[in-house]
Amino acid sequence: MDALLEPFKIYLQHKVSITDEQFYLISDHLKVKSFEKNEMIIMKGDISSRGYFVLSGLLRSYSIDNKGKTHIIQFAPEQWWLSERNGMLFNEPSDFFIDAIEATKVVIVHKDFMNEAAIHVPCINDLNNNMLNNSIRFMQKRINMLLSATAEERYLNFITLYPNLTLRVPQWMIASYLGITPESLSRVRKDLAHKQFRT
Repeated sequence: MDALLEPFKIYLQHKVSITDEQFYLISDHLKVKSFEKNEMIIMKGDISSRGYFVLSGLLRSYSIDNKGKTHIIQFAPEQWWLSERNGMLFNEPSDFFIDAIEATKVVIVHKDFMNEAAIHVPCINDLNNNMLNNSIRFMQKRINMLLSATAEERYLNFITLYPNLTLRVPQWMIASYLGITPESLSRVRKDLAHKQFRT
């Protein structure tokens, strides 16, 4: 087994009951790959059947509208998953881009990995179902925040969800994720700093 897969094994063992021997049986389906900072991984229109588990570094998925504006859909730091579901689940072209914000190392997981792994580790189906449900819950909450939350509420939710990213990504990317302007984000951060100073 590739020693670089050890963190992924530990991650799985925290999620489901899987032995070292069982992980060895399914590890042949896994590959570790490194991406350079700013390297493009998936372009809009690509059909990708891969998912990515981040070992180190940081990925993002985003779209670009007709006016050239970037809309960040998701960040994926360490121990997060990221995939383009159009290709992964439906074999359709991607609506989004995925790239590396930092030099990043990932485990590449093919779309059939969970089904193949379940032959040796049946309980991995529970992990697959939990991941799908959590992804749906994440997106529902994200849509609700964009539709109804104030800029301050969105930012507070962001730092709860991604507590270590405020120092790792530029302010314009955070603003893009929140659906506000960088100027609005700057005002929110100043207001929060003043509130904290007064308490």
